[in-house]
Amino acid sequence: MKSIETEVAQRLLQINTIKFQPSNPFTWASGWKSPIYCDNRKILSYPETRTFICQQFVKVIKEKYPEVEVIAGVATGAIAHGVLVAEELGLPFIYIRSKPKGHGLENLIEGDLKPGQKVVVIEDLVSTGTSSLKAAEAVSNFGGIVLGMVAIFTYNFQEAKDNFKEAGLELTTLSCYQVLIDVALQSGDIKKSDVSHLEKWREDPANWGK
Repeated sequence: MKSIETEVAQRLLQINTIKFQPSNPFTWASGWKSPIYCDNRKILSYPETRTFICQQFVKVIKEKYPEVEVIAGVATGAIAHGVLVAEELGLPFIYIRSKPKGHGLENLIEGDLKPGQKVVVIEDLVSTGTSSLKAAEAVSNFGGIVLGMVAIFTYNFQEAKDNFKEAGLELTTLSCYQVLIDVALQSGDIKKSDVSHLEKWREDPANWGK
C-alpha cells in the first residue's frame, strides 16, 4: 500500500500541478531561480484530486487537532481548500490576507474570529515559511489560538524548518520535495541526471543558478 505522501505527489504530477525545467529555470516572485514550479491552484479544476486532498486534510485535523473550532485559509491559494475542509468538518471559516485590505474596514482577517477560539491554518504550499507564519501570527495577534498548520506540499527547505521551529508551530504536510523527486524519477517526469541539480537547488535555493 503506497503512502499518502506518495499518492499526493503522483496526483500533483498527473494534473501538471508541478513542472520541472532544470535547463530552463523559472523565476519566483522572490527573484530566486528554480528548476521546479508548483501551482496547487490547478487542483481545484480536478474534482477527484480536490476531494482527495480535502479528505486527507480532514483526516490529519481530526487526528491531530480534534479540539479545533475554526479553519483558516491563507490567501489566496489556500482559501478554496480551507472552505472545503471547513464545510466537511462543519466548522466556521476565516481567511488571512497577505496585507490589510486597502479600503473599507481594512481587514487583515476576513470572517468572524472570536478571541480564544482554537484555529488550524490551511496552506497550499510552504517554501521558506515566512508568509505562512505571518498568517498564523495574524491569527494569534487577533486573539485566536493556533493549534497547527497543515499544507499540501513543502520544498523541505532548512530555512522553513528553522522558521517553524523558532515560531513553535507544528507543520504537517501531505507530501514533500524528496517524495516528489522519487515519484517523478519513477514516472519518467525527470531523468536520473536531473536529480543532482534538483537536490543542489533545494540545499541552497537562494544562490542556485547564479
